Amino acid sequence: MDSSRLRTISLLLLLHFLFINLSIIESAPERKLFREYIGAEDKNVRFSDVPINPDVDFHFLLSFAIDYTNTSPPSPTNGDFRVYWDSANLSPSQVSAIKSKHSNVKVSMSLAGDTVNGKNYVYFNPTSVNTWVANAIHSITQIVDQYGLDGIDIDYEHFVSDPDTFAECIGKLLFYLKQNQIVSFTSIAPYDDDSVKPYYLALWRKYGDLIDYVNFQFYAYPKGTSVSQFLEYFDTQSSNYYGGKILVSFGTDGSGGLSPENGFFKACGSLSKEGKLHGIFIWSADDSKKANFKYERQSQDFLASQ
Repeated sequence: MDSSRLRTISLLLLLHFLFINLSIIESAPERKLFREYIGAEDKNVRFSDVPINPDVDFHFLLSFAIDYTNTSPPSPTNGDFRVYWDSANLSPSQVSAIKSKHSNVKVSMSLAGDTVNGKNYVYFNPTSVNTWVANAIHSITQIVDQYGLDGIDIDYEHFVSDPDTFAECIGKLLFYLKQNQIVSFTSIAPYDDDSVKPYYLALWRKYGDLIDYVNFQFYAYPKGTSVSQFLEYFDTQSSNYYGGKILVSFGTDGSGGLSPENGFFKACGSLSKEGKLHGIFIWSADDSKKANFKYERQSQDFLASQ
């Protein structure tokens, strides 16, 4: 057999191999995402307490890193973040251990939250865009390195500054963290309130391409939300954060929205049929511990079945 024919056969075999492998990659279903906030309430919950289904992508969100002093009363630090989650039970070594044990687990940290130590509101209150961003980059990079974190979540809920300042500060922070591969994914956690909406919409309009997930707090809607209302809310937020991966949610702390008992998974089934279900997140592991993480299991089993 001459060399030109051998080359032709080799090329055909290579193309056949590539075609088969590309077909396998293209036909592989997208794994759904489950996320859970953890550590905000000092209830001694550990990563290892939470059930983890190997057939979903799983993100823990450490709650919270806050740019406030731990004094009485606490005061804002202009972007100098420090760890406020339950670091005794959710330490760097425990982050490493849970990620080593479960290849589908990543760990993120969430910024700000509602209050410092459950008492004083956390306000977004920068002295200037440049100084806040510089301080935030420095302090967050230190925490990411110390804990071996993968991502960052933005959960400011109270504001002193205007929406444009918030958009510039957070947008420049996310750009730097992603550009320098300090984190591999980002998210925001807005909810439907007139004092909150303008800030996250301003951020989305200008820097939405840097945001991988929208952890929309559907549990901030009134208690007794129906399935049809929930689906309307989802469509509204999909329009507000057009092109974003909107994750649906409920709380295990007795908050509002559509609960699992009242049809949450029925609503998820409708979204899944329409190709709109990107994932579920729960607030929070601390509250779920008392019921032995019943809904964490149910949520992940549901996602794995879709």
